[in-house]
Amino acid sequence: MMTATPAVSPRMRTARVALVGLGVLGLAWGAYVLLDTVAVQRLPGVALWIGAAIVLHDAVLSPLVFGLGVLTRRAGHRLAGGIIVTVQAAIVLGSLLSLIVVPAIVAQSLGAKNPTVLPLDYALNLGVAWLVLAAGSIAVSVWFYVRTRRANHRPSLVQS
Repeated sequence: MMTATPAVSPRMRTARVALVGLGVLGLAWGAYVLLDTVAVQRLPGVALWIGAAIVLHDAVLSPLVFGLGVLTRRAGHRLAGGIIVTVQAAIVLGSLLSLIVVPAIVAQSLGAKNPTVLPLDYALNLGVAWLVLAAGSIAVSVWFYVRTRRANHRPSLVQS
């Protein structure tokens, strides 16, 4: 049985065309900058890096965030929605931060000819960032829990 698709308004169609056009222009600009600033012999390395980032995102990060999201949603009938969103946001932010910092940690472990290129302790800083995200997530979750608990124990103003 075929279902009818809803009609798209002219404004929505115009917005979609504009956004697709903007996306294509952004991709074209990125390709231009890439080809203008990166030596040709380094392009295979860039392609490998981009491919690895995509695989890491799709094979590791997305399933991890999805699985943790499923677990927090299953606990959802016992937790306020704000707590679930807070925990999921902390996981996503920490994961994205890890994707950015892990290459610097690997590069630092390989050693650089110039020690001022990677001067910080990136592994320690990443650990501290995860601790700050966890502490912030816990603090906001406790606040949501207390607020929800107080709201649930207030006497109702409307008598049935």
